[in-house]
Amino acid sequence: MKIALMSDLHANRQATEAVWQHLQHLGFDHLALLGDYVDYGADPTWVIEFVRQRVSEGALALKGNHDEAAGWAGPAEGGERMAEHVMASLIWTRAQLSQTDRQWLDALPLTGRIGPCEIAHANTAKPGQWGYIHSRLEATGSLYATDANYVFCGHMHEQRLYHLTGTGKAGEFAPVDGVGIPLSPARRWLAIPGSVGQPRDGNPAACCALFDTDTATLTFHRVPYDHEQAAQRILDAGLPAYMAERLQHGR
Repeated sequence: MKIALMSDLHANRQATEAVWQHLQHLGFDHLALLGDYVDYGADPTWVIEFVRQRVSEGALALKGNHDEAAGWAGPAEGGERMAEHVMASLIWTRAQLSQTDRQWLDALPLTGRIGPCEIAHANTAKPGQWGYIHSRLEATGSLYATDANYVFCGHMHEQRLYHLTGTGKAGEFAPVDGVGIPLSPARRWLAIPGSVGQPRDGNPAACCALFDTDTATLTFHRVPYDHEQAAQRILDAGLPAYMAERLQHGR
């Protein structure tokens, strides 16, 4: 079984279309969408419709912190737990969404399971508190919070891979684009596929990953897309210029 992983689309239509085309070319059996479909980018309603369509086809879609803030149950001012610098785009995003959109975002689950894989937006230890996995310590906490051998999380916007041995020793690998990594059954694993819509590792190419459960092989991918067009759409929408610059520089 091949599981395609897309996370942190962030209202970026151009990146989402490019990654979707790339994954379809590779081929997969199940699609997991790890949350944060809205905010930052200029096409939140298009991305929501894309995700809805994938769900109707059998995909698993989870809630991210930006989805929670933009959702129907979120506070009217745009998200009490969001950082001040994102408030402008969050308020703009909420204004673009219909009541149906916001209710749909609010109803999304925090975690899910596909075969031997536990999936969450931020972490599996306290998924609704949106803590980041910055290091082996946080990765270990998420691995101990589930009995799954393979855990996939988003939220970090950078591709990462952690492992935990049977004796409790944690380690990590640096992902390489397009190179399959065999995940030894003697260890437990936590992977972050990176952000489709807003990578932050200095490379503007969109991120995704593909996990083959039959061979226990994980492959990270980078997908070039028209980030200049996506950046221009942000500027045309009147959103903060630094959000467009992030797409251009991958920061």
